[in-house]
Amino acid sequence: MSAEPAPQPSPEPRSSINAAEVARFQAMAADWWNPHGQFAPLHRFNPVRLDFIRDQAAAHFGRDPRTARPFAGLRLLDIGCGGGLLSEPMRRLGFGVVGVDAGDRNIGAARAHAEQLGLQIDYRTATAEQLLAEGEPPFDLVLNMEVIEHVADPGDYLRSTARLVAPGGLMIVATLNRTAKAFALAVVGAERVLRWLPAGTHDWRKFVKPEEMRGWLASEPVTVAGPFGVVYNPLAGRWARSADADVNYMMTVRRAPEATGAVAGRSEPGLGGTP
Repeated sequence: MSAEPAPQPSPEPRSSINAAEVARFQAMAADWWNPHGQFAPLHRFNPVRLDFIRDQAAAHFGRDPRTARPFAGLRLLDIGCGGGLLSEPMRRLGFGVVGVDAGDRNIGAARAHAEQLGLQIDYRTATAEQLLAEGEPPFDLVLNMEVIEHVADPGDYLRSTARLVAPGGLMIVATLNRTAKAFALAVVGAERVLRWLPAGTHDWRKFVKPEEMRGWLASEPVTVAGPFGVVYNPLAGRWARSADADVNYMMTVRRAPEATGAVAGRSEPGLGGTP
């Protein structure tokens, strides 16, 4: 009798993770919650991100943002959650939050901070591709904020994240536009002149144009809207929404409800600027 062949290990899920980018943010992990440290620019940026997420989610899911926990009962995924700067306020708004990051030190910092405040957040050292491969149930809202410009294969990564959105759900993507203005302000200005960010934080060649994002999602049953620009006012010292999407911008990606059979990759024209 011939011997049965030995079972073969399951193939590893394909990953778009850029190891050098993960290492860069891992090295700064202990500083995530220091508003005057290396992540100070992200702390300044956070209020406009939170306002946009809250308003878009409230409109999409028909919730009243003035209530104490308007999004109770909804499940949220924060991809590339870092130290939890978005995960924590989203939990306070009532979402059941899963935060994933490829850096275990980032996840450690996030867990420690949430535990100090008594916040129940499911933090995991994982990638979007791993969640898909493991059969993770889809999420009502997926936050894909300032991650896509740091991955190795942005198109494959974006499609993977879109597939984690439940039918009828929403994904919000934030990134930087690949324009000369973005190079001047986000790379030369922020990193080399003002030194808001460590040199090398961004590679301008990896910045993403809105039309590229739409193209990568053309095969998915989603509707893409935006770009919705955000700009920094140095006199006021704060970020605000704007029709100017030449540097920082956000996009919304709505997955079709299963019953509608919506056309894949549809874009909504004329939805750029301030919503």
